[in-house]
Amino acid sequence: MAGSGADTHQLYKRGLDLLGRGSPAAAAQVLERAAAAEPGSRSVLEALARAQFDAGQYAAAAESFRLIVEASPTDDYAQFGLGLALARTGDPGAAAEHLALAAAMSPHHRHYADALRSVRATLRARKQLRKGGQD
Repeated sequence: MAGSGADTHQLYKRGLDLLGRGSPAAAAQVLERAAAAEPGSRSVLEALARAQFDAGQYAAAAESFRLIVEASPTDDYAQFGLGLALARTGDPGAAAEHLALAAAMSPHHRHYADALRSVRATLRARKQLRKGGQD
């Protein structure tokens, strides 16, 4: 597979360009090919996960972010991305776990804490609804 590294890099660059131009679905398609060629590449997986998320492919984005988290549990951005993607798939409980980890690892990133507060508010609201939460 001579030259596949260069080909993968070109796919990666093209995917980032598409993502930057506001074409996340097209970027995801290109980056899926790069990820298939270089499944262990953190940068390719992150770009793919971002593209999938921006394209509304939240379950796929969660899986891509999960692969990064499994390889590097202390990656705060991957924890954050996984949390956001899980929230969008309708799993705020799991989302809160990953967002809490991200916020604890990097407390200077206010958007991590903001996302965690939002997911926790969703969890509280759901709990109130289950209780018959009429005041």
